[in-house]
Amino acid sequence: MINLSVNVNKIATLRNARGGNIPNVQQVAMDCERFGADGITVHPRPDERHIRRSDVFELRPLVRTEFNIEGYPSEQFMELVLSVRPTQATLVPDAPSALTSSAGWEVESHMAFLTDIVDRLKEAGIRTSIFVGTDLDNIRAAARTGADRVELYTGPFAEEFDANPERAVAPFTDAAIAAHNAGLGLNAGHDLNLHNLKFFQQHVPYLMEVSIGHALIADALYLGLEKTIQAYKDCLK
Repeated sequence: MINLSVNVNKIATLRNARGGNIPNVQQVAMDCERFGADGITVHPRPDERHIRRSDVFELRPLVRTEFNIEGYPSEQFMELVLSVRPTQATLVPDAPSALTSSAGWEVESHMAFLTDIVDRLKEAGIRTSIFVGTDLDNIRAAARTGADRVELYTGPFAEEFDANPERAVAPFTDAAIAAHNAGLGLNAGHDLNLHNLKFFQQHVPYLMEVSIGHALIADALYLGLEKTIQAYKDCLK
């Protein structure tokens, strides 16, 4: 089975829109696990517009599956991650003002920076994953940083899927093989949903984990959280 990590950022967005603690991020995360999720993902941003630093600290002792913290590895982010010590840290190149992650690292041009970050995380016993596109040389460069995994940015696949599924997935198949040959584990995420996820996992070998938030939470408004998580898990069988 490929692991499903549920990103609970959108739960925090909804809570923050009204103030107070409804919906309760920690309770939703525990419910996701209870309903079959294999992990919980959070992406705390400096402005705390959705997940807050306090959420991360409160979630840590509650999460019984894998806990994944993603974000740009600023010193503030590193301080948080090294204090919380999640299962995995996913490094993304987002600017603080970015609406969502929309591109992977150009690893070669950030090699020294990323290698230092990976060394610090691995020294703390935290699995590291670098967010990348499908360029094969870039994936091989990610392996040279010492990272454990890469997470493929799947936005381009989702954009082209309806027009030509085979053409949309082909670069990701090649990228998965390149990552595996370079000794990297493989994660994926961004705009994966119930419409395209099964096709993606059937055509992308060595896939270990997908991280899904926006689409899953949106589906849960119609199907309910338990049925939604099971539907996504069914796509990954």
